[in-house]
Amino acid sequence: MSAVAELVGTFEPGSPEWHAARADGLGGSEIAAVLGLSPFESRFSLWHRKRGIAGPVEETEQMRAGRYFEDGIAQWFADEHPELQVRRTGTWRNRERPWQIANPDRSAKGPDGYEVVEIKNVYDATGWGEPGTDEVPVYYRAQVLWYLDVLGLSRARLAIAVGGCKFAEYVVNYSADEAAILRREAVEFLRTITDDERPSIDEHAETYQVIREMHPDIDNTRVEISPALAWQYRTASEVYDAAKAEKQAATSALADAMGTARRAFCDGVQLATRQARNGGIPFVVATKPKSAPTRIEAIA
Repeated sequence: MSAVAELVGTFEPGSPEWHAARADGLGGSEIAAVLGLSPFESRFSLWHRKRGIAGPVEETEQMRAGRYFEDGIAQWFADEHPELQVRRTGTWRNRERPWQIANPDRSAKGPDGYEVVEIKNVYDATGWGEPGTDEVPVYYRAQVLWYLDVLGLSRARLAIAVGGCKFAEYVVNYSADEAAILRREAVEFLRTITDDERPSIDEHAETYQVIREMHPDIDNTRVEISPALAWQYRTASEVYDAAKAEKQAATSALADAMGTARRAFCDGVQLATRQARNGGIPFVVATKPKSAPTRIEAIA
């Protein structure tokens, strides 16, 4: 599939062999964490996993669902493109930069050569733009750009199933400028691993999760905390409690204003939706504004 990369092997995603093949490098799903863009992994948690201090990411329900639905979505994509030869692929390593690893879900061969195909199962289309464009969540953009850079290819397609029933497709073309940013940040991150420079603690949920895993025991001792940290924690807790109460009041007011409506808008912009699970009582879910960066240059 690629002259600039070599096939390391074909491994089950998440298997010990799969993790071992990526241990000394960075894969596409990891580069977004390096840049602080991933909702699934933080720079802090990834650093500790690469150092062997924390274990692999535990499979979530969303990840499990994606694994089960992948074959069906891939077949859906293949049926939409009879002109392409869609095949499974394996784990690849760039020949010049062996720390660059790629694990595309599929490859597609057509009249213009090989392309990367990445499969996603998503609950809703939040963060995804008009089908057929390159308007995809920035962390997925980083992932497929990384794959293209590893493999020396020029185009990636993202095939998604929204809510398990709606198919959509997006196309991301290779960008040398964005790829250069990814490489630069990756090299710096790998240097911090070699030099034992631990990243700063951040607000990401995976950072807290890894810290919890690093200290699984409770002994009957006490620790003296600095006044600065004590102030930070107390202030944040008070602000959080106040904000949580205020949000609850605003949510109740919004639910009352919505009545039986499914969606709430303000000046043409969607604010929230009312949803229900398994026929239960409806609840309000905020619609996230599309304010996140859509290009790698935006965060460099």
